[in-house]
Amino acid sequence: MRMNKIILFFFLLPLFVEGQEIISPPSPAFITRFPFKQYSGGVMVVRACFENIKDSLNFILDTGSGGISLDSATCDEFNIPTTQTDTTITGIGGKRKVHFVFNKTLHFPNLDVARLNFHINNYEVLTSVYGEKVDGVIGYSFFSRYIIKIDFDSLFIEVYSPGKMQYPPLGHLLRPTFTSLPIQYFKLKERKRFEHNFYFDTGAGLCFLLSDRYVNDSNILLKKRKPLLTQAEGMVGRLQMRLTVIKELKLGPYRFRDVPTYLYKDDYNVTSYPFAGGLVGNELLRRFNMTFNYGQKEIHLLPNSHFNDVFDYAYTGLGIYQIDGRIMVEDVIEGSPAEKAGFKIGDEVFGVGNNLTHNIQQYKNMLLVPNQRLKVIIMRDSKLKELVLKTVSIL
Repeated sequence: MRMNKIILFFFLLPLFVEGQEIISPPSPAFITRFPFKQYSGGVMVVRACFENIKDSLNFILDTGSGGISLDSATCDEFNIPTTQTDTTITGIGGKRKVHFVFNKTLHFPNLDVARLNFHINNYEVLTSVYGEKVDGVIGYSFFSRYIIKIDFDSLFIEVYSPGKMQYPPLGHLLRPTFTSLPIQYFKLKERKRFEHNFYFDTGAGLCFLLSDRYVNDSNILLKKRKPLLTQAEGMVGRLQMRLTVIKELKLGPYRFRDVPTYLYKDDYNVTSYPFAGGLVGNELLRRFNMTFNYGQKEIHLLPNSHFNDVFDYAYTGLGIYQIDGRIMVEDVIEGSPAEKAGFKIGDEVFGVGNNLTHNIQQYKNMLLVPNQRLKVIIMRDSKLKELVLKTVSIL
């Protein structure tokens, strides 16, 4: 879980010749189309080449990122020199000063994006979460230059030049507030009805996140709710959050019920509370095909074939990560189903159910179904052992 995150403008120019002439923005022109793949939580990953490096790299496409970044290990692998700066970035998990690589080009199919300044971050945790190398994160530096259409049915992205886009007649047009990140007004219903700003964050592999400051000040949660402690991932490593459910979340005309929600102890005020109360992530947003038009301050939503997908309500308290090719247990929450099943930090996972593929994303997807009994094969002290994990529901 990693999470931080201009406006082009049009104007009316009166020309008093025969009357008033309106100069309109140009019509967008199609530039290119390329595929993306999804990691768990709906996180989108695109491939692109950096400068003259022939190998293509994995980048998370993230509207919650205020720039563009490279992984420090990727820089080491390809001998990419970096420059130390006094710039500080803040994200879920903390803040740090960062190095930069200035004025570089990223190559997509039929599109070269030049004059990019990459800040350098350590994405080792994200790589271990998804089991595939994460080489960087693409955010505002890319979205602000183009119109980006994302189709979760075909798993393709289309890129257009800036301008006034004609959207499909169906769907709904949002007009968020744009800083370097889109911020949208949402309606919530829990103890009573609430309204607040939330970041629109495609890089967050979750449905909904609330800052503890917003939760405390609004007193939004029902008293009967007893959030569960769980694992999460941020910019500076692993951290713990609480997990609960919000009765209703409304985005434009679209209403979602019983939305899984993380509660985040926002020590660094990443969410900029009180202006914003948290974020909406891609596990919810992937239910729409979306068009991002930063220049016109517009986001168009069109419900897709995933709109009615069931949310993940499972809870295990088990944190598994891929480290040096091995899938390891790194977190076991006290009192959780994982602890009751007998898991210990340092166990190596060899299989879940009948799945012995050693694919961490497949294993995690199998753990997303609540109220089931799963046999998990582990290695402990050089001996294979079978544990039975009972997933529970957060509803």
